[in-house]
Amino acid sequence: MKRDYYEVLAVARDASVSDIKKAYRKVAYETHPDRNPNDPQAEERFKEAAEAYEVLSDEQKRKIYDVRGHDGLKSQGYSGFSGFDDVFSNLADMFSDMFGGGGRSRTGPKRGADVRYDLELSFEEAAFGVKKDLTIPRMDHCGTCSGTGAAPGTRPDTCQTCGGHGQIARSQGPFMISQTCPTCRGAGKVIRDRCQDCKGAGQIRSQRTVTVKVPAGVDTGLRIRMAGEGEAGAMGGLPGDLYVVLAVRPHEKFERDEFNVHSTATISMISAALGDKIEVETIHGPESVKITPGTQPNDVIRIRGKGIPHLQSYGHGDHMLHVRVQVPTSLSREQRKLLEKLAETMQ
Repeated sequence: MKRDYYEVLAVARDASVSDIKKAYRKVAYETHPDRNPNDPQAEERFKEAAEAYEVLSDEQKRKIYDVRGHDGLKSQGYSGFSGFDDVFSNLADMFSDMFGGGGRSRTGPKRGADVRYDLELSFEEAAFGVKKDLTIPRMDHCGTCSGTGAAPGTRPDTCQTCGGHGQIARSQGPFMISQTCPTCRGAGKVIRDRCQDCKGAGQIRSQRTVTVKVPAGVDTGLRIRMAGEGEAGAMGGLPGDLYVVLAVRPHEKFERDEFNVHSTATISMISAALGDKIEVETIHGPESVKITPGTQPNDVIRIRGKGIPHLQSYGHGDHMLHVRVQVPTSLSREQRKLLEKLAETMQ
């Protein structure tokens, strides 16, 4: 069972991002693999702290975690880090700042970058779910050189400066600090004859169409993770992920409160006093609603089960009908006499 992220970093639940970063630096320094060789417990704490930092330093992830915990993050496709390479790849800037380098050699396979796509949905699409075809611009492997960056018929040469490691090591206290090789810039290879299509990068800008299945009950701010649909990795590395971030357009008649839907109905004062039956529009279609005698302005009538489907669960929210009572602004002579007579009986 996963520990609470705030407990992992020993910070308060209202800690600032600056405090969280400071706490993570401390734990990462103490548990870094280079400082604790062959220590499984330190390795586990190192990965655990990295996961806690990634979540608590991200405003959206932290909001989901504070409300729904680990299960909430899991339902949004977040699964933490798969291993050390994943940690160093995703938090490279942090380790560069902390240790003067990536903290580990950067040569070899590199995971591709994640891609974000902002998807706008109608109120009904968010409520009931929808499939969307998305055209995603991203970096992909160059087909001409198969991602090597070298011209067809040639291959990259091993860098002589770093011996193909991509890093030059130096000693600093208890650590062996690696710095990026200035000759090959961390690739470990030098391309003498570059591919003309990708100019030696091994990747080209392309567009890919993917189909995303949006589940029923989503709301603004939720993310859908599509594994492997991000940018291509380098040197045989895995591709990144695609994160589809949802935004729901307002509806002209309905308002949403979690899984409940709110709307307004205007009735006459006669219907409010004597009772009535009216037809109300819900997201599920028209519903017949009973107005009980003596209904007051701003009363709320609950129509059970006619709201938003619960996300990744069973059941629905409710439709909350807010009643407005319309008072006539002009009366005929006969209507006025009848109301006056009614007023006398009520007095």
